[in-house]
Amino acid sequence: MNKFILLFCLCLISCLSLFSQEKQYTSKSKRAINYYEQGAIAFEQYRHADAINLFYKAIDTDEEFIEPYLVLAEAAIETNDFERAVWAYEKGMQIDPLFFPIGYKNLADVYHRMGDYQSALKNYQTFLSIYSANSKIIASVKNRIEQTRFALKQINNPVSFIPQNAGSGLNSKYNEYWPTLSVDEKTMVITRLIPINEEKEAERGNRHEDFFISHLEDSAWTDAKNAGAPLNTFENEGAQAISADGRIMVFTACNRPDGEGNCDLYLSTFDGKKWSEPKNMGHPINTSLKETQPTLSPDGKTLYFASNRLGSKGGLDIYKTTRTAAGNWTQPTSAGDSVNTVKNEQSPFIHPDNQTMYFASEGWMGMGGFDLFITRKKSDGTWQHPKNMGYPINTQKDEFGLIVNARGNRAYYSSDRVPERGRDIYWFDLPEEARPVMVSYVKGSVYDKKTKSKLAATLELIELESSETYTIVQSDPATGEFLLSLPSNNDYALNVSRENYLFYSDNFSLKGINDISDPFQMDVPLSPIKVGEIVVLRNIFYETDSYALKKESRTELQKLVHLLNNNPGLKIEIRGHTDNVGSEQYNLDLSKNRAGSVARYLMENGIEQDRITYKGYGEAIPVQPNDTPEGRAQNRRTEFSITENK
Repeated sequence: MNKFILLFCLCLISCLSLFSQEKQYTSKSKRAINYYEQGAIAFEQYRHADAINLFYKAIDTDEEFIEPYLVLAEAAIETNDFERAVWAYEKGMQIDPLFFPIGYKNLADVYHRMGDYQSALKNYQTFLSIYSANSKIIASVKNRIEQTRFALKQINNPVSFIPQNAGSGLNSKYNEYWPTLSVDEKTMVITRLIPINEEKEAERGNRHEDFFISHLEDSAWTDAKNAGAPLNTFENEGAQAISADGRIMVFTACNRPDGEGNCDLYLSTFDGKKWSEPKNMGHPINTSLKETQPTLSPDGKTLYFASNRLGSKGGLDIYKTTRTAAGNWTQPTSAGDSVNTVKNEQSPFIHPDNQTMYFASEGWMGMGGFDLFITRKKSDGTWQHPKNMGYPINTQKDEFGLIVNARGNRAYYSSDRVPERGRDIYWFDLPEEARPVMVSYVKGSVYDKKTKSKLAATLELIELESSETYTIVQSDPATGEFLLSLPSNNDYALNVSRENYLFYSDNFSLKGINDISDPFQMDVPLSPIKVGEIVVLRNIFYETDSYALKKESRTELQKLVHLLNNNPGLKIEIRGHTDNVGSEQYNLDLSKNRAGSVARYLMENGIEQDRITYKGYGEAIPVQPNDTPEGRAQNRRTEFSITENK
């Protein structure tokens, strides 16, 4: 029941206390008044069906009796019977337009909820023409007029929106919602509302929420399977987020014995075979109030969620917390005034580009109820003013819980647009103006170069230009598998390391590329530290026809410094190589000078001179034929070999 209806009911109760004192009605019929008073009592007791029946009896007894029309309208609203509410309001106010001026506002609100914005606008304007008693109500109606005109403009300028049911693999006869998608778009986790006891399916209270998991095979989703224990219990679990590689899940659970408050966030990890026992994420994330609807940044470092914790602007706000190097989460902070309003914001989704957020709000200008919005991160880390995603993505109903695939061209959400099916998962092609930065991914496994056994290793993705770490993940200890998201239009260094092994490096040059058609597939061989092993330093870069190191080389050079510091018995030779373009002597000199630049950097950063030698090999040891640009690029390389390991 909304605030105004509650106040209206309180007025009714007050009036009822005066009826015995022969307070005058708009009817003289004692029989009609008796029906009305009984109906008012039933309405106060939330017996809406009884109340509606009694109000009709009052109206049938005296068709000019205004009060039962007005309260009948409110009872109809409470049962979502908006057509009945419109009929009752209009009939009552036709008898005397000035008897209850706020009725025009209430009628306009009903039309707005029905999506009849023209009728809503007409009645809001009528209300303002006859009402002047309360400035706050007048201000709120003026705001509603602005929203109504916005909605009409959106309808006249619709965006492309053709939702498609995601199919029987994801959807069932029960309600499905809160879709979550892995970066490779192969795994989807949903929340399904299922009966606790199949034999008592229709009984009230015989439902709870569980996680179900589906996989994409041959362009279709497999039948979603219950995730089982320990993720699912006989209580409710839902509103989940999964990490880019699908190995971490953060979700919402309410009223658990270990809970901090009403609803808390929990975390579980997947070890390649099973999910771990979920743990309450505790202080400072969870409070005595409500934390819900999490979303993880692609690097796994930032968690966004909705909360009505102390300090929120009003209702649910969107907050963020960051994981420190020690693995702890910082005190959550508000996403700021560009996201949060004095009303509710919820269901944040941070895209794998780590720059674009989608969320639902009832506070920003919209079609009514919760609308979906998009905002993009600015260079200072704050968010741009959000943009409504447009009609008919947004309607007069509540829209929330939208996610977008890594490629940025397809959105998924839950809707009850086909009422007889309940809530299902749908997808649609995202309009161009609402698309994030396209994201690809690199997927593969780590293994021992000699034994071929799979390895758990640390994979670090670094933005070359800024030298900032974009993400750090661990390969699966059982399978060696890993998955890393790669936002387009940037260059990255990849470093893979494991104790007692030489590191492996690679790079992805995506600067200026906004359309990545295929993901990257790579298997990473790690070599044990021993004499004779050679590592190609793929992220050492020089100025053209020069041995001057580029600043983008610093990350790789520091990895080598770190390796030597952690293994004081190692001695290495820095080896320079070129392609066959130019004279043999020029290439020999260039390769020697480039190897010397790396050696000098190491010594300047604390590595003893007697542990480092360097040599230029020119074009003498190619690894690929020099007859293609790609082959020549691989031949232009810097590497190091282990010459001693004490």
